[in-house]
Amino acid sequence: MPAWAKAFLALIGFLAGGFLPEAGRAQTSDLVSQNALRVCADPANDPVSTRDGTGYENKLAELIAAELDLPVQYVWFPQATGFIRNTLMAKRCDIVMGYAQGHELVQNTNHYYTSAYALIVKEDGDLTGVDSLSDPALKDRRIGIVAGTPPAAHMARNGLIGKAKPYNLVVDRRVESPAVDMLNDLQSGEIDAAILWGPLGGPLVKADYPEMKVTTLINEELPPRLFFRITMGVRQGEKVWQRKLNSLIRRNQDDINALLFEAGVPLVNDLGTEVLEPTQ
Repeated sequence: MPAWAKAFLALIGFLAGGFLPEAGRAQTSDLVSQNALRVCADPANDPVSTRDGTGYENKLAELIAAELDLPVQYVWFPQATGFIRNTLMAKRCDIVMGYAQGHELVQNTNHYYTSAYALIVKEDGDLTGVDSLSDPALKDRRIGIVAGTPPAAHMARNGLIGKAKPYNLVVDRRVESPAVDMLNDLQSGEIDAAILWGPLGGPLVKADYPEMKVTTLINEELPPRLFFRITMGVRQGEKVWQRKLNSLIRRNQDDINALLFEAGVPLVNDLGTEVLEPTQ
């Protein structure tokens, strides 16, 4: 057979192979480790991820790794500027356990939960019934807000920014924790209320601030939206790895939900209009 014919048949075999199981596995980038679930994570992002493994994303990683029959291996880096560039894109690890849907830096899996920003107040205070940032009860109150986050726009619209206390958005949590600082200020009376991303504030309150109440903000009708769908992030182009994780998420959704509820993460429906409750 002429050399050109052999080359042509080899090319056809390669293209057709995309529909075969063995070729499907070959599509998985060689960069994805077959020996460990290599997780890109912040070592000091309590209660989300911690070096000692107590964060709820640590537990989620253990769940996924068990399904893959692999050990978990971490690459630690502060989740601030350069996090994705120095971890996932540097090919040092293969998955970010929690990433907002639609972000262009990563390829998203299907979302495995939806959550929203939350208003946190003292349980025995006079703001416990507030469930919207347009509530007149918030007028002239000093509210803690992480600068540059979506709720700030709602605060500005409702005239709440003038007395607000801002906290830093992008920090190295090994040396600074805006969420903890904000809750400590609420505890001491420095501020009257706190607004935090629910998956951050909810678990912190459950673990360390039992005298506080967390109210998920699902009643804001004007933009920007305050709810986000959370996925796992992988490198662009690694479709086989993405599909494998999608399958794992689908099969283990009940266990994932239970893990998040146990941590204190407030879950909402996909449209951000209803707070979900744990199933008994």
